[in-house]
Amino acid sequence: MAVLTVEHVQAQYAGAQHPVLQDVSFQLGSEQLMVALGASGSGKTTLLNLIAGFTHPQLGSIKLDGEEVLAPSRDRGVVFQDDVLLPWQNVQDNIAFGLELAGIDKSTRLSKAQELLNLVNLDGFGQRHIWELSGGQRQRVGLARALASDPKILLMDEPFGALDAFIREQMQCLLLDVWKSTAKPTFLITHDIEEAVFLATDLIILAPNPGRIVEKLELDFAKRYANGESARSIKSDPKFIETREYVLNRVFIQNGQLNIQDQHVEQV
Repeated sequence: MAVLTVEHVQAQYAGAQHPVLQDVSFQLGSEQLMVALGASGSGKTTLLNLIAGFTHPQLGSIKLDGEEVLAPSRDRGVVFQDDVLLPWQNVQDNIAFGLELAGIDKSTRLSKAQELLNLVNLDGFGQRHIWELSGGQRQRVGLARALASDPKILLMDEPFGALDAFIREQMQCLLLDVWKSTAKPTFLITHDIEEAVFLATDLIILAPNPGRIVEKLELDFAKRYANGESARSIKSDPKFIETREYVLNRVFIQNGQLNIQDQHVEQV
């Protein structure tokens, strides 16, 4: 299984006086769903863009299976907050678009698209126009498209941020179902604290100005869902609520919004 290694990464925009990320290190491997959480200015999006190969660090290295990340690649599937689907193509062709660019024959790519439609619970939607889909359905298509090339890891840039609370929870559960089915290492960024605690097997909390990791937590709520417990049962569990409040305080402290003593919560 793929292993992503981020070592002592520093990133700074041209003309800026200070780095946006400083000395960021972690490893993401098999059966991990890592979530990066932090206030505005903590460098979450910059970090994801570095891993995707859209930009490059000034210092440090990012490697996937020992090979340095230098550019975007099919090895890293990306799901964006804005679905960026092609409106002139139907759902099936949107999912298969990357395979078409890679020269995969039509029969193979359409078969793969159908397999992924089943995976994201959109069986029967292959011939629909993009404008006929709801926001949640469009994000399902975006997820399927990112998986079409069978990437080594999946990167997700606040994918559910524009959805209402009910649809967002449905999509969180779908993501965990897909993660369980594919076993792909997944790196997701979000500003939603409850979402981060629910989804993460590994949660990294970032502080802003410059962005840096101030805490790493290992959580088991995603695995509990994958093992059959319902989302509502998990999110009403006192342990979940305690962890969510702890993480909330940690994020607010790093953003200078609270002046309280640090609390300690055992890793779940």
